[in-house]
Amino acid sequence: MKKPPTEPSLLSEDDLYLFNEGTHTRLQQKMGAHPIVVDGTPGTIFSVWAPNAEAIHVTGDFNGWSKDSHPLRPREKSGIWEGFIPGVGKGTRYKYHLASRYAMYRADKADPFALFSEVPPQTASVVWDFDYTWGDDAWMAERYRFNGLGSPMSIYEVHFGSWMRVPEEGSRWLTYREMAPRLAEYCQRMGFTHVEFLPLMEHPFYGSWGYQTTGYFAPTSRYGTPEDLMYLIDHLHQHGIGVILDWVPSHFPTDEHGLGYFDGTHLYEHADPRKGFHPDWNSYIFNYGRNEVRSFLTSSALHWLGTYHADGLRVDAVASMLYLDYSREKSGDWVPNQYGGRENLEALYFLRQVNTDVYQDYPDVQTTAEESTAWPMVSRPTYVGGLGFGFKWDMGWMHDTLEYFSKDPIHRRYQHHLLTFRALYAWTENFVLPLSHDEVTHGKASLIGKMPGDDPAKFANLRSLLGYMYAQSGKKLLFMGSEFGQWNEWYHETSLDWHLLQYPGHAGLQQWVRDLNAALKAEPALHELDNDPAGFEWVDANDSQSSVVGLLRKSTAGEPLLIVCNFTPVTRANYRVGVPSGGYWRELLNSDAEIYGGSNQGNDGGVEAEAVQMHGRPYSLDLTLPGLSAIFFKAPPGS
Repeated sequence: MKKPPTEPSLLSEDDLYLFNEGTHTRLQQKMGAHPIVVDGTPGTIFSVWAPNAEAIHVTGDFNGWSKDSHPLRPREKSGIWEGFIPGVGKGTRYKYHLASRYAMYRADKADPFALFSEVPPQTASVVWDFDYTWGDDAWMAERYRFNGLGSPMSIYEVHFGSWMRVPEEGSRWLTYREMAPRLAEYCQRMGFTHVEFLPLMEHPFYGSWGYQTTGYFAPTSRYGTPEDLMYLIDHLHQHGIGVILDWVPSHFPTDEHGLGYFDGTHLYEHADPRKGFHPDWNSYIFNYGRNEVRSFLTSSALHWLGTYHADGLRVDAVASMLYLDYSREKSGDWVPNQYGGRENLEALYFLRQVNTDVYQDYPDVQTTAEESTAWPMVSRPTYVGGLGFGFKWDMGWMHDTLEYFSKDPIHRRYQHHLLTFRALYAWTENFVLPLSHDEVTHGKASLIGKMPGDDPAKFANLRSLLGYMYAQSGKKLLFMGSEFGQWNEWYHETSLDWHLLQYPGHAGLQQWVRDLNAALKAEPALHELDNDPAGFEWVDANDSQSSVVGLLRKSTAGEPLLIVCNFTPVTRANYRVGVPSGGYWRELLNSDAEIYGGSNQGNDGGVEAEAVQMHGRPYSLDLTLPGLSAIFFKAPPGS
């Protein structure tokens, strides 16, 4: 008797074991839909995890969306169903029709491991096979130099659909390939070192900005194909720009075609709504205690870093993962952990695991936590008890600084602590200083809109704020539009107001950011010791009556830069500031210069230090501090 042909499978016994153990990190290569050739017959092999399904059929273009013509078979006790369908190839739309063992549940589900999806609001998955030749070998070989803790990092945060649109074509958004030359040229011209994209993973609701993800392995098809996104990242790399992708393992939407209630049970989300449903966002929370869910999420993270050459992941809403009582005020709304505490032990385990896997496979990338609490050691290695992230957003600095600058300058003397408090914790983590998208929308006003005073004062305030930001230790992040002073709040349905650059105030602010970025890269003192207290020293943090601060930034070689900021509109002549050495201190940057839209007051290019003791130092500078200004001075060579 002729032996029946062996059913093809991409999943080995080891794959099944690692998946069920929670340690598989490359599931996208094995599960989902993959075109293959079996015994000379081309087709696609499908596989999906649904342990509580009674039956699963693939439905799609190829069978007229029949719900019972192409069944999958269960694979041992792994919970995975799979099958080969001849004649199905790249570009075919499909879903899984699941019949659950429970409650007569039936649903058509998108593929959790799909590499591509049809354009929303359509929700089908698309069979895909990558066909792209990368040209960024030089960048990939050297990117460790651009992503290190001591590297200059100025990150331009971008929402893809609203950065720039095509007004003559109904204000449509750009495609990935159209965006590539425009964004690369702009970032090069402005001096940004990295672009951080709000989530580009597939999401059904555009108004979620990507933070309601359904496609954890699929880039959104709104802007093109997976290869088109590869082209964008490749193009940015070839122009010396790193790419960070926002990634959302904290929650996912309840859309019927998505992960929720996948096989008639709470498969990806925790079954207890006190742990599995997020009240703020009306979304599901992953069950981090389930091994297969951890394999799914870890594989997703490594997919974007490997397949798409991303240089980092910014992990959204980490605080909501860490605390079982996050946004749950009443005791009955949350479940303590096994020790009676509020820490989500399963989420902690997952975060440490995914960071360990990321840095093991890609030691030249960075993961960054958006974490808004005082949880310790977020950006410390797992082997010392940390969470293993490379960086953490300094949300406290952002909120304190914006609160300070929103005050009328006459009242700032009473809020001086908002400027100086950060020094108490500035080196407990590897920080990124963000002025992010969340702060310029939903009624919070744009950055320039937050500033007090008339229009010239608003511009001067914002220039001094940005100068103070670049003076601080930590990497820098600025949301799009803030670099040229967009008046309107950010709105995802419209382009940035690029026409404002025809006006001197906006063009001057943009030039100020450009020159700050140039200084950040050119001056080792502004980046080499960002995460070391040896790189920062207050000269005078106590002049609250004048609302003036002075500080030194130092390089590994000890070469100092002096930054003095005056946060009132009063020009302060003969203001003496102590410095560590004599000689001529060159005025490197002055936010009040005419080229930036200022009144052009300053120190005639520099000041000779005098042997007059001040602030505990043997020399001092007799300075003119323009109102609402930030001035950078470079020490003489050999200081």
